[in-house]
Amino acid sequence: MSVETITFGCRLNIYESEAMERQALDAGLAGAVIVNTCAVTAEATRQARQAIRRVAREKPDARIVVTGCAAQIDPAAFAAMPEVAQVLGNHEKMQAGSWRRLADFGIGASERVLVDDIMAVRETASHLIDGVRGHTRAFVQVQNGCDHRCTFCVIPYGRGNSRSVPAGVIVDQIRALVDNGAKEVVISGVDVTSWGRDLPGTPLFGALVKAILRHVPDLPRLRLSSIDSVEADDDLLDALANEPRLMPHLHLSLQAGDDLILKRMKRRHSRTDAIRFCWDVRRLRPDVVFGADIIAGFPTEDEAMFSRSLDLVEECGLTHLHVFPYSPRPGTPAARMPQVARPLVKERAARLREAGDAALRLHLDGERGRTRRVLTERGGIGRTEGFTPVRFPGGVAAGEIREIVVADHDGRMLVAG
Repeated sequence: MSVETITFGCRLNIYESEAMERQALDAGLAGAVIVNTCAVTAEATRQARQAIRRVAREKPDARIVVTGCAAQIDPAAFAAMPEVAQVLGNHEKMQAGSWRRLADFGIGASERVLVDDIMAVRETASHLIDGVRGHTRAFVQVQNGCDHRCTFCVIPYGRGNSRSVPAGVIVDQIRALVDNGAKEVVISGVDVTSWGRDLPGTPLFGALVKAILRHVPDLPRLRLSSIDSVEADDDLLDALANEPRLMPHLHLSLQAGDDLILKRMKRRHSRTDAIRFCWDVRRLRPDVVFGADIIAGFPTEDEAMFSRSLDLVEECGLTHLHVFPYSPRPGTPAARMPQVARPLVKERAARLREAGDAALRLHLDGERGRTRRVLTERGGIGRTEGFTPVRFPGGVAAGEIREIVVADHDGRMLVAG
């Protein structure tokens, strides 16, 4: 009997779920179901609660352990659910001792919650895993937490302040993953471009990227998760320009395209900064593909402000868009600002998604006839170096890097010839 994990949210949660699953199994919790929650939106938290109830219906004898950002921020809400056996905090979930302690727990009310002050955590341990089941790319945690306080965001209260994993530990883990057959490694964290600021000598993120590529020469592909463009340093840009093994795909935390909204969000870049960064990177690496997070309907946003966010899709040359309809998170400054009516928030989110769909189709049109190197995945699909999905009509084995000529696309993904 194994341990099942249900994961919501970011790539970091995927990585952590793999480590938790193994620790729980080693502790003797076979048959448990771990729900690793996300708190980035109210909808993410609602989906987690829905999943907990579904598991309880389908597996009435399962021991349900809830963890992740939503559980860290509001443990009492999950402990109050009769379906939940235990609640673990974000720091505790990565400690083998926590899972051994859980194995000894009863389910009395006084023992159901193990959640400490995340702001008191001062370091992040990288948990050595040899891969992530169900994924052909491997995720490596290099950083956790965030020192910034964007007015819409609760994630620092779920993850704590920024903490970095030492470079040597990261290189060792990636080397082990490559030795075990990994073809692509994704550097993951909450605010990865802040990596190193709490380490001796305060190294910058670009130095880590270069160290990985230099010390793991057999790694075919290195990919970055979401980055904050304002923190991109000279070494990172140099690596993008000159290291073909660093994938030409950047997912940017843009959030908005209007300067006043950016200021009210407490972001550190301007509209001009975002556009200039995209064009500067494109000059360095012409084949780069950009994705971005954008929030629709932030408090006080009027139609003119929204239109400037909509225009970013074209002005930055975005291809893969993650659209978040704004939802107020209790305790954040933005929740106390004048709110945009919910129907209007949803309508603006739909317009952003339409713009994103059109940008993706334009990108797919431009890929016809091009030769691309694709990392194959399960289900007969794969990803180009620019992270564009590819479908193999005849099927393909997972975990191979194949050179293909793009025959066509179906509006969502490329079709291999």
